[in-house]
Amino acid sequence: MSQRFIVTREHRRFTELADAVRRGHTIGLCFGSAGVGKTLSARRYAHYEKAHDLLTYWVPRSDNDAKIYAALNRSRTVLYTPSVLTTPRTLKDELTQAITRTNMCIEQHLVPPGTATPEAWGWRHGRNYVELIIVDKAERLRPAALELLRDRYDRDGIAPILIGMPGLEKQFSHYPQFYSRVGFAHQYRPLGQDELLFVLERHWRSLGKTLDPDDFTDAQAIAAIARITRGNFRLLERLFPQIQRVLKINELDTITNDVIEAAQSTLVIGVT
Repeated sequence: MSQRFIVTREHRRFTELADAVRRGHTIGLCFGSAGVGKTLSARRYAHYEKAHDLLTYWVPRSDNDAKIYAALNRSRTVLYTPSVLTTPRTLKDELTQAITRTNMCIEQHLVPPGTATPEAWGWRHGRNYVELIIVDKAERLRPAALELLRDRYDRDGIAPILIGMPGLEKQFSHYPQFYSRVGFAHQYRPLGQDELLFVLERHWRSLGKTLDPDDFTDAQAIAAIARITRGNFRLLERLFPQIQRVLKINELDTITNDVIEAAQSTLVIGVT
């Protein structure tokens, strides 16, 4: 996403969930409809955008990596998304790699090269700093993979949050050894009317315009967007590039109901 991250009420609640799971060393569940912002919040919390390339490709270090080390030290979090066909062994290997690399980055922040004594390095080397694992698309996990996560939680004390679609909490209730350890659950909801208006004001400004809810044309536009998106964050992000395109092609200056309808016609919008 090229635009700046918008902190919504649901993102704050997700942050509170993640902090509570880390402090309580328990298991958390987060579920909600597709496109409401669950993955965006998880990436924001784990500083995924900053750290992804470094942790994935493990390229040679540079001076700019110090900011990434500091960010990972603040979050102490690993974000993991299993593939559709992820096996328990693949899950174990990929999680171990992600945790090991994250620990090494945090170590670089806490003890920069050349500043630690041999005794201190020996004490710190191999220490785990990761406190939280966020698993996105968790409905892809098989029972054996869930058991592996539970076992890692019991052995290493790394708390997991599992993110998925509505019904995730019912799916996992069939695995009592895992479900009995769940301490927090959060339903990630679509944008409310006030938040939708706040987000729309940001989008209007990005197009060099001012949104006035008391203006009849703007009020119609707001109502149309609310009806089309139903507060779905992903649909908003898909709709506005099309609105900008319609304005440019037709050399228009005002976002009207007709412009929004034309933008909607170019999108495939499923059930949200």
